[in-house]
Amino acid sequence: MITRQSARVTLARVLRPHGRRGEVACEILTDFRKRLAKLTSCELWSEKTGSRAVRVLSCWISHSRGGQAIFHFEGSESISDAEKLVGLEVQIPLAERIELPRASYYLDDLIGCKVQTADATPVGVVAGVEFTGEGVAGTPLLVLDSPRGELLIPLAQEICNEIDVRSKRIVIVPPEGLLDLNRNS
Repeated sequence: MITRQSARVTLARVLRPHGRRGEVACEILTDFRKRLAKLTSCELWSEKTGSRAVRVLSCWISHSRGGQAIFHFEGSESISDAEKLVGLEVQIPLAERIELPRASYYLDDLIGCKVQTADATPVGVVAGVEFTGEGVAGTPLLVLDSPRGELLIPLAQEICNEIDVRSKRIVIVPPEGLLDLNRNS
């Protein structure tokens, strides 16, 4: 589930060493893959060790193994150095994200939005975004804190009629019975 936990965004996750000179293969977690090759610095983060700034010496996208990013970070000069990076997330400050076109938004920008019906009836506040199925396949679900407890709303165009992240407001047209699903739980 996506929640707003920090002032950084994860672009990739280190999977394994690549080669013998300290490079690492990373799972790409951004829609803007080309941006990775332009990074000159980033933060390497894990829940266990926290965050540390590091200079990116090089990055390229491998065409094998599903298009992983191959990073070479300053201070990583051997296989054993690269092994220490496995599991770390490659992050940048939220302020450095690519600006999206009008009427587009990042999923974490939905967190904190007030959700209401078309007739302005308050429903709840978005606490997170959850994915169903394998990976990010399927329709994401808005996880709302509501007066009746947690409520899940599909993030589908037919239901979420208006999304205004600047005003922190989402207008929904819920199908009959959707808002009553959690009533007796």
